[in-house]
Amino acid sequence: MRYNVIKNANNIVNRSPYVVNTPTDYKNSWHQLFGNDNPIALELGMGRGDFIINMAMTYPDINFIGLELNDSQMVMAVNKLAKLELANLKLINADAHDIDKFFGKEIATIYLTFSEPWPKKQDERRRFTHESYLRLYDKIFKRDKHIILKTDNKGFFAYSLESLSQYWYTFECVSFDLHHDERRIPNIMTDFEKKYYEEKRPIYYVDASFKG
Repeated sequence: MRYNVIKNANNIVNRSPYVVNTPTDYKNSWHQLFGNDNPIALELGMGRGDFIINMAMTYPDINFIGLELNDSQMVMAVNKLAKLELANLKLINADAHDIDKFFGKEIATIYLTFSEPWPKKQDERRRFTHESYLRLYDKIFKRDKHIILKTDNKGFFAYSLESLSQYWYTFECVSFDLHHDERRIPNIMTDFEKKYYEEKRPIYYVDASFKG
């Protein structure tokens, strides 16, 4: 997916009080940074930040960390946060491959919201639900494993269900059309999701867990 490049994005991101510029310094001590022992949830590929910001506003008793590699995308989130004061939110501008360098066994939930599906077979290992990533998540989950995934890509969703199942996750909830599911599953939309909703695209959703 292509994004607009913002001039001096890296400088803008690094100046934000929400951005943790040296996340390796806080491995095994994120609770100290937040100043409490509340559960920590991590969103990988947070994009423009709509989801993680609104989650932090909605659930003040949960600490949220948003990770995004593209600094031009993170500028969007930083700008949205300029007039907000959210003590339970931090951002990291980095590659998801490095999360085991940033966290010990500290994470309660991982959110995968509209991740890049990488549809070509040669890119399979780049998918956030590939076994290599699931093994990486093992290193940072506190005890029980908990992944919540949303996507508009049917192929990626089917792949993710199979991959999670083969990795012994069980499905607490699966929806093939989140916005019209009669169970009224609680949902906070991402920026892209709002557009997909207007286009009447079905949104696929899974809440998967593994009790440690």
